[in-house]
Amino acid sequence: MTAAPTAGSAQPGSAQPGSAQPGSAQPGSAQPGSAQPGSSEHRAVEAVWRDQSARIVAALTRHTGDFAWAEDLAQEALVEALGSWPTAGIPDNPGAWLMSVAKRRAIDGWRRRERMSQREPLFVTEALHAEASDPVPGEADPDRIDDDVLRLVFVACHPVLPAQARLALTLRTVAGLTSEQIARVLLMTVPTVQQRIVRAKRTLADAGVPFEVPDRAERPSRLASVLQVIYLLFTEGYSSAEGERPLRPDVAREAVRLGRQLETLMPGEPEISSLIALMEFQSSRFAARIDGEGLPLTLEQQDRRRWDRSAIARGSQALSRVDTGGRGLGYYGLQAAIAECHAVAPTFADTDWNRILRLYDALETLAPSAVVRLNRAVAVSMVDGPEAALEVVAELEPELAGFRPLVAVRAELLERLGRVDAASAAFLAAADLPGNAAETEVLRRRAAALVPPAPHVR
Repeated sequence: MTAAPTAGSAQPGSAQPGSAQPGSAQPGSAQPGSAQPGSSEHRAVEAVWRDQSARIVAALTRHTGDFAWAEDLAQEALVEALGSWPTAGIPDNPGAWLMSVAKRRAIDGWRRRERMSQREPLFVTEALHAEASDPVPGEADPDRIDDDVLRLVFVACHPVLPAQARLALTLRTVAGLTSEQIARVLLMTVPTVQQRIVRAKRTLADAGVPFEVPDRAERPSRLASVLQVIYLLFTEGYSSAEGERPLRPDVAREAVRLGRQLETLMPGEPEISSLIALMEFQSSRFAARIDGEGLPLTLEQQDRRRWDRSAIARGSQALSRVDTGGRGLGYYGLQAAIAECHAVAPTFADTDWNRILRLYDALETLAPSAVVRLNRAVAVSMVDGPEAALEVVAELEPELAGFRPLVAVRAELLERLGRVDAASAAFLAAADLPGNAAETEVLRRRAAALVPPAPHVR
């Protein structure tokens, strides 16, 4: 989980400090004669890729059996859209258009490889009609999930890949994050991220990993990676790593959907239910998290009448499904319990910060990390005061250097202590660090509000 840019609001995130762009074919770079940045066609291409790239790549992987080639096909279709839509117009079903183009390119590829006898009938039918097949009526198979995106997550989280490579690959293909965004999430350099993604694709191809949900015996070994990826996907929707928009509700909803699908596939797993609860509690605040200018609001500033009570109820129901068996809450269960404290508090002043601090203590014992300690520092500031919390933040500065939430929390603590000049400088320093544009604007405004302009001397 990542610390809030202002003290007093617990944000979701990863155990490590973390606009969809598809590899080399980036919507942000127009080709000659193609859709220009800012045009309606260009925005349409960006929106379609952001919303449907994971499904397109997943479906192509299922049909081609080649993960890397599937991503190349999807990117080629994207480039064709950038060149075609400005003159031909935006199609009624842009996602189906991209899928159809990608499959036609796959047909050409199979022809070149002289293997069309095996694949052409399937591709021709689906490329021409682009229709989703309806499920066959009958008794549901609990071991079968017809969800290409969830299959893609399981493939990218295959144990043949190192842990960091699994995360990098899935964040690229499922969350649509750029190499720069992934590098910040995983505390890597951009070249390292790109290298790991390339190697991961090659490893999956060499190992002949099938595009399918693993059987029951194999699922537990991949569960932790799958849960981490789903939560990182949600985090990108809840607080976008960069770009103009602080929120991407569509991405967060996709993460919740994947969590529910995973729970259907693996019922009774407490950490799956815990993650669903956590995402429901956090997503309940979407309508209240930004103001009329599209700028993010803190928990204290939010109008709690706009919180989604049905999402809070679903979160409580999911948390009640967690059968601890006397073992206590796990990693996501503890975070869900923290989020529930915020969700059920009638006002900010009524928040049970003592319970939140105890839960952070348990979380730090279970899964110690600098980011957990930073979030705990926010709770410490509400229980023991900003001076005590500032000491904790100072201890974390060497480990979290360049991490915007750390500097932003430090700025607010200084403000609460009345050290306005230092607080203003810290807010400006936080604004200069990587993050989304809306958050940057809020930090700059807070800095300016603390130090009024010097009087004009005539």
